[in-house]
Amino acid sequence: MRASAAALRVWTRCPRSLARPVRNVYRHAVRCMASLAEPPTIFALSTGAGRSAVAVVRLTGSKSGEALTAMAPALVRLPAPRLLHLVEVVDPASGQLLDKALVTRFSGPRSYTGEDCVEFHLHGGPSVVRSVLAALGSLPGLRPAEPGEFTRRAFEAGKLDLTEVEGLADLLAAGTQAQHRQALLHATGAVRRRYEGWRARLLTALAAVEAVIDFGEDEGIADEVAAGVLPDMRALRAELAGFLGGGQRGQLVRDGVRVALVGPPNAGKSSLLNALAGRDAAIVSPFPGTTRDVMELELELGGQRVILADCAGIRETEDPVEAEGVRRARATLATAHIVVQLRDAQAVWAGDDAAATQAGDWGGDSTLGELSEAQLTLSVWNKADLLAEGQGPRGQGFGMPADLAPRDRGPPSTAPLLISCETGEGLDDLTQLLGRAVEDILAQGGDPEAAALVTRARHAAALSRCVAALERYEGVWAALELAAEELRGATRGLGAISGVVDTEEVLDSVFSEFCIGK
Repeated sequence: MRASAAALRVWTRCPRSLARPVRNVYRHAVRCMASLAEPPTIFALSTGAGRSAVAVVRLTGSKSGEALTAMAPALVRLPAPRLLHLVEVVDPASGQLLDKALVTRFSGPRSYTGEDCVEFHLHGGPSVVRSVLAALGSLPGLRPAEPGEFTRRAFEAGKLDLTEVEGLADLLAAGTQAQHRQALLHATGAVRRRYEGWRARLLTALAAVEAVIDFGEDEGIADEVAAGVLPDMRALRAELAGFLGGGQRGQLVRDGVRVALVGPPNAGKSSLLNALAGRDAAIVSPFPGTTRDVMELELELGGQRVILADCAGIRETEDPVEAEGVRRARATLATAHIVVQLRDAQAVWAGDDAAATQAGDWGGDSTLGELSEAQLTLSVWNKADLLAEGQGPRGQGFGMPADLAPRDRGPPSTAPLLISCETGEGLDDLTQLLGRAVEDILAQGGDPEAAALVTRARHAAALSRCVAALERYEGVWAALELAAEELRGATRGLGAISGVVDTEEVLDSVFSEFCIGK
């Protein structure tokens, strides 16, 4: 500003013959300072790559209007905002026609990013899109956008907070109904409002305590204020701790419930994976040990995301490649929420299944080792079509297990479920049972309301810091200076979730999840 004022004084004192060149220098200096202050105009393809009916190229920044008139020279002036206009899009350098498209613009701050924005709605051919992007890149002051840069500008302009940004990312990636519903709560601001309410209570308490520290001279008033703040902070700490304890469900909805298919070689695990997926995802052969690695695919069961893992057959082996597959199978087994123990029904009934014989139980498997008490286990016998009439669980009156309970350091208490991947027998029952098991796992992870608030590890970490600060506050509430410091720590913990206070590293991590055009 001092440089601008000095330049203006020089211009007003110059003779008329020198006024024009000095004025030009002054204008150039002002433009240079303005260009340093404002971010560059960015552009990117906002829709999916590849062929499509329509492709949307988005621009944001102060030069987006200039770019529009350069790419559509038939426009005498900038068109009215928020309306679609049919124009011929040309290359500004050569004048070559690139496409006949619809364009629209949004004036800041009434736009997604808070800046002036322009959209080109092009025909979706790859060559059309490449040509338009190349032409935009040739214009001065424009550059391609980084991943998530549009949304980051919206965040920096105050259009979104971090929970809404993460909700938008989850909404774009949602593959199940549960993920869709959960993401909408974040993207539409419902979660933000809950966190803002909690933070407002903290700020009110902090303001009261700091007011007494700064202005209160009467010791009786100080004690009264401190005692008045304490009950609400205790209630808030209990409320936050409850949500924190039940927040695992939100991460399960977002990341998926893991199901491991385990058992001896040639029990039909890959066949079961293909049957549940409805396609030939895994190689199947009659030779034991065909599967050497862990193969994962995603399913939707009851509206929930499920990660199904087909593991190598677990057995003692001298083959180093198969041994590595067994090691990976055990590692997958350790992280699974649900374990499906699959066996060859004919082999078990004939006493040829060593694992079942050693365990001496319908569903036991001594080769699996000890599983976590939190894991749900399901014993399944495959190849029911090979059993003779009256053999196996069918002959004993067994059918679908009545319940699924957390494993209690032993084999499943329920009878095995008899299926045939060849004929399809029992597969509907298995799908239904897996759906119930997924719901049981989610129920262990907390109630749906807590799930909507805590969907990421950083949410849980920030809430933990807030709860810890409030616990420390309860120990020092009468010492106002110490109490104020703990309340400030709790406020910072909640603020980190919404982005009111945060570090650059956290912001970079959040926005890196987006594609280029978002």
